[in-house]
Amino acid sequence: MEPIEFLNRYPDYISQLEKVLKPKFEPVIKELKALDPHNIISPEHFLNSEAEAMGVVFKLFLKKLKNYQQGE
Repeated sequence: MEPIEFLNRYPDYISQLEKVLKPKFEPVIKELKALDPHNIISPEHFLNSEAEAMGVVFKLFLKKLKNYQQGE
């Protein structure tokens, strides 16, 4: 997957997470929505599949969740 395709699909990946997560995770989802996907991957970053792209977003969610939980 080309980086531009990831950038275009980033909102869809967030929506997929939002559909399966409990409402208590909404603050973390809001953080992800506020991120500029250009800052997540570089123009040289090629992803092998859509699953890998979703994995990038999920890892980012877990990182933000950890930071959120430490702040509580």
